[in-house]
Amino acid sequence: MIKIGILGGIGSGKSFISKQFGYPVFDADKQVKKIYKSDKNCFFQLKKKLPNYIFSFPIKKSELKKAILGNRKNLSIINKIVHPLVRKKMREFFKKNYRKKIVILDVPLLIENKLDKNKYILIFIDAKKNQIIKRLKLRKNYSPNIFRRLNKFQLGLDQKRKKSNYIIKNDFKKNTIKKSAKMIIKKILNK
Repeated sequence: MIKIGILGGIGSGKSFISKQFGYPVFDADKQVKKIYKSDKNCFFQLKKKLPNYIFSFPIKKSELKKAILGNRKNLSIINKIVHPLVRKKMREFFKKNYRKKIVILDVPLLIENKLDKNKYILIFIDAKKNQIIKRLKLRKNYSPNIFRRLNKFQLGLDQKRKKSNYIIKNDFKKNTIKKSAKMIIKKILNK
């Protein structure tokens, strides 16, 4: 099984591009949402560690947002509880798709959490900053302060670019992205 990790900044279009390859995608953000909705153990752990912020189950984004903005250490606390659960879901995804030739990993902190040590093929999504900000502002829960906090946890874009095997320039047009994805898959399979 060839594992392809998609790298890029917040709002660069990683999730959209992941779907264009035509292979099973592990979407870490979707898994986190499911965990917040259905994992009571996660809720109790977060409530215990962040009693002034986490009150209700399913876990509300507004409570998490207040926790992150309330104290910069809180994001680390949340990550320490949630990331192991996401890793478990990723292992289950690999087991479920073990017969697939290729799987795509849309995991925002893939390198930061040292998940890339398994010799994944890395593809960096290069998008213009002004397009990213424009797209982020369209999101329902966009907060510039949260964006800055989350960015501090991420490796710099230049470092991600250097670690990548391939780069896709995201012009946010489905046709060009599909062509780029097909070209890269062809190169990978012909190695």
